[in-house]
Amino acid sequence: MSERIISYPELKELLPCNNSMLLVDRICVVNENKLIGLKAITLDELFFLGHFPNHPIMPGVLIVEAITQVSEVAVWQRLDPERKGDIYIKSLRKVKFRKPNMPGDRLFIEVDVVSMTADTAEIVAVVKNNSGVSCQAELTMGVREKVWNPSMPLEFNTYDKTAASEMDVAKIMEFIPHRYPFLFVDYVSKLTEDGHVTAVKNVTNSEAIFRGYNDGYRVLMGSVQPEIVAQAGCIYTLSNPASKGKIAYFMGIDSAEYFAPVLPGDQLCLEVDIPDNTKKFGKGHGSMIVDGKEVSRISMTFAIVDP
Repeated sequence: MSERIISYPELKELLPCNNSMLLVDRICVVNENKLIGLKAITLDELFFLGHFPNHPIMPGVLIVEAITQVSEVAVWQRLDPERKGDIYIKSLRKVKFRKPNMPGDRLFIEVDVVSMTADTAEIVAVVKNNSGVSCQAELTMGVREKVWNPSMPLEFNTYDKTAASEMDVAKIMEFIPHRYPFLFVDYVSKLTEDGHVTAVKNVTNSEAIFRGYNDGYRVLMGSVQPEIVAQAGCIYTLSNPASKGKIAYFMGIDSAEYFAPVLPGDQLCLEVDIPDNTKKFGKGHGSMIVDGKEVSRISMTFAIVDP
């Protein structure tokens, strides 16, 4: 098979992403199992408004999303040739963010399909920028049925915001540097001294972080779910007075598992544990829960750094 180039118009047709979240400009198909994507980074991109003001860094999870998009192009014809299902990240492993990606950098996203079954694909990816290896990751892609008739929530619950909630969004912004359109925690219900955070993110169909299929189906990107969990943990970590004014930098996603789709209208209840917020490096883990059901589980590594 000779190399061919897939350019933006074809990628736009292939990938169910909003324009601001289509994170590959073109792809070189080396062979059936090896693709190389190109992403040119510029300050004009929407996510730089909120990550971070006056210190623009491309979010690590958007590097993961770029990997996912190249991977989807590699495997969709074998996983779901009729495009009836939802191609999604089934799991992430050993994701390492080695170098920051900033305006002016170019990313080359190398994806290798290691093995496939009828409904899954095992993939290894390496992302390079102008300075060397930026990110490495292993992931499993899968295909699942679309959920067209979600249930209605049973009115309000113990997670809903009240006067007794620990922090509203204004208070959250006093501790973490994230801003629109990359602030993903609406409020904190509870924060305990032992490092447990209970927080909430509501999701709605107008958000760019939803995948949108031609048939109208919309589902939350799996790549951003570790960021949502991490931001809840970041609130606790940066609430330590010694960390005031610093940034909690995502160093890696040790593992992420995805159990169910997240749909517009869902209330994401975040239960996150950060064992120690006094160190410069640490680990945390958390779950996203919808209507009492765990939809994803994340383990992560972070560092506290000066902006």
